[in-house]
Amino acid sequence: MRAVALGGGHGLHATLTALRRLTDEVTAVVTVADDGGSSGRLRRELGLLPPGDLRQALAALAAAEDDGTFWAEVFQHRFGGEGALAGHAVGNLLLAGLFEVLGDPVAALDEARKLLGVSGRVLPMSPEPLEIVAEVTGLDGDLATGAVRRIRGQVAVASTPGQVRRITVDTARHSTEPPRACAEAVDAVLGAEVVFLGPGSWFTSVLPHLLVPELHDALVRTEATKIVILNLVPQPGETAGFSPERHLDVLLQHAPELKVDAVIADRESVPVPARLRDAAAALGARAHLADVGNPAAPGQHDPDALARCVREALGLGERGDRGPESRP
Repeated sequence: MRAVALGGGHGLHATLTALRRLTDEVTAVVTVADDGGSSGRLRRELGLLPPGDLRQALAALAAAEDDGTFWAEVFQHRFGGEGALAGHAVGNLLLAGLFEVLGDPVAALDEARKLLGVSGRVLPMSPEPLEIVAEVTGLDGDLATGAVRRIRGQVAVASTPGQVRRITVDTARHSTEPPRACAEAVDAVLGAEVVFLGPGSWFTSVLPHLLVPELHDALVRTEATKIVILNLVPQPGETAGFSPERHLDVLLQHAPELKVDAVIADRESVPVPARLRDAAAALGARAHLADVGNPAAPGQHDPDALARCVREALGLGERGDRGPESRP
């Protein structure tokens, strides 16, 4: 089963960890808009793609391989102390070096996956760094007037005390041209059998993929089964107070042409299942409610439970075979 998962950060890590229980043919298409922490420093100082979310995806796939856990831990290790390396992850520095030496982020990521023994593939959603621009209400004295302000940058959007209404994606060069998609990512989506969006930070990790025109068109055109995985809890800041169905409403608002086949949500996170089913139906999807949270780690998905729910949503047998009634 050729699977493509789009997202970034811990949310994409959860999807990849679950998917590797079902198939070896996994491609991660990763957001490249991070401007905080180690990734932000490397992006500003070297002018490279922010490596953090790409590193997380590689580590998730590496950990699923035989004897890959050690190298996944090394890749994720952050330097301590107070010097120039403090806070940088080993994997971030390695990827930055590969980006500079090879001059091609796709070639660099392919070399990194060989080094880690990863059978899946990790691709950036764009070959250049991108910037998230959000329309926000409720900032400072704007609460009563409903005035809309524009804020820039992933960190600013993710941590805003206001209400994010809509986002767009811009190039870091602020060009009048729309952001370019990674050609290999477009091909992966078009050639996939199943495509996943979410979980993750909705406005800064999930929706940006739909705002790169070539990637958006591929997601609309692909014949793959499309599955949305919802977060277990709203994200502080950008989606504070959002209901599960509100996440789907926002998805529809940003990509009205997109049709989805299934929506996966944690049973305990859905207070009114009928509303979620209606919101899923507006996207052309069926809602699948299951216990996919990890009791030992609140706020995180359980990879085994999520893999079982994905298998059910796809109509797969225990060995990954499609049942006779499943969608082709």
